Amino acid sequence: TTTTTMATKQCDEITEMVCLESDLQDGQMKEVEVDQNKILLVRNNGEFTAVGGLCTHYGAPLIKGALVGDRVRCPFHGACFNTKTGDIEEFPGLDCLPKYKVKVEDGKVYVTTDKKVSLMPLACLCRQCNICECLCFIGPASLQCAETLRQNGYEGRIIMVTKDEQLPLDKTKLSKTFYLDAESNGELCTFVFRARPLQCPGAELKNVKLLESYKDATEIHQMSAGNKAIIVGTSFIGMEVAAYLSDKADSVTVIGSSKFPFQSSLGPDIGKMTMQMLEEKNVKFYTSNGVAEIRGENGKVKEVVLKNGEVLPADIVIVGIGVIPNSNFLKETSVEIDSRNAVVVDKFMKTNIPDIFAAGDVVSFPLPLVGHKRVNIGHWQLAQAHGRIAGLSMLNQQVVINTVPYFWTMLLGKSIRYTGYGEGYTDIVFKGSTEERKFLAFYIKDEEVVAAASLNFDPAVARLAEMLLMGKRITKAQAQSDDLSWLQLP
Repeated sequence: TTTTTMATKQCDEITEMVCLESDLQDGQMKEVEVDQNKILLVRNNGEFTAVGGLCTHYGAPLIKGALVGDRVRCPFHGACFNTKTGDIEEFPGLDCLPKYKVKVEDGKVYVTTDKKVSLMPLACLCRQCNICECLCFIGPASLQCAETLRQNGYEGRIIMVTKDEQLPLDKTKLSKTFYLDAESNGELCTFVFRARPLQCPGAELKNVKLLESYKDATEIHQMSAGNKAIIVGTSFIGMEVAAYLSDKADSVTVIGSSKFPFQSSLGPDIGKMTMQMLEEKNVKFYTSNGVAEIRGENGKVKEVVLKNGEVLPADIVIVGIGVIPNSNFLKETSVEIDSRNAVVVDKFMKTNIPDIFAAGDVVSFPLPLVGHKRVNIGHWQLAQAHGRIAGLSMLNQQVVINTVPYFWTMLLGKSIRYTGYGEGYTDIVFKGSTEERKFLAFYIKDEEVVAAASLNFDPAVARLAEMLLMGKRITKAQAQSDDLSWLQLP
């Protein structure tokens, strides 16, 4: 329905009519604009509420996301916000949404903005000045933990430790944009893992690079420009690096141990598609292969010898073959570490030692989605979720971890989104097709959907994440059906 906008101004406030009451039914949302502010208007149980319309993570339009009850989930990276309060309830991201006043008169809906309005902080629940004198954080969950402590009134000393030369930054961007401004990069975090090094003769040569820091990203960008780049590894880091360098290096070659990229995590069909996408940009693949030796000259890389005997010229080798938790410093302590070197924590992010907490990629934690089985998952969103729970636990607030993994990869401007925990899946059901590069894939285990991935199918993965979080059972038959009304896509 088209309506004539009416506005009134009072001091710093601006009120405008944005729609008719009949324009929205319960469970619906609408993007409106007041004084050039994009606002998300939501109606639930007959009540209208209004919050900022753009996700505070990277500015995605929330109108394209999934609305479930009083929560809206960002379609891009899965951040969730309460549509009544604006509070961020699931990550990634740090900031809450601004909240706006709404009134309904004579069947018309008015929204009021305030020029002084800012991102809403989470409500401080208590004052906790004397819990301890010093808190020390190392790792990807550190900023979220510190943020949680401050939001909840903790005024004690907080120390954050990083091996990087600059302030920690949003490292999800390092393998996607590389040459970025470290001083204006948004969220601050650092990782508590180290990249797994290549084990072969010549791996110690200069120009054999791991991607762990901003400095590494900058050096890879500079060393690769106009040169022959070889990337070892066909999972997320390797593929993102290959995509980034495809129009910058003289040549890009990718070496992988499996037949297709992402084969174990996303399956062969999606892997084949991503491989074709990069081949169209002249990236060359050597799959079902590996590196036997790296040969150098004057201490620098000259060529790479493959396990099948082929020799490839190279100016730089970038290694992306996994990560190792940085837990060695704990091995001589009583802190429990599992067989994969992950720190064991409970549902409150507590270790087996009183007053010692751990969070992020370094931990093995009980995931509710799989019956509280302990898992170790290296996702940005999970690290922030862990950090929040750890902070609340430090304040003696007994809040358990309850989150659904959500991650994404960006290749050549295309983003594949994933939610759930698909380890051990036995079947994949596709809607759409990888050939058309528009699909929704359901990962099946024991006749149930345990995870989903998509490309150009938003907000399907965001909605699936909400359903899985609520404990809804999604059967293989539902996934196979031509009728996807249960998914409530627009």
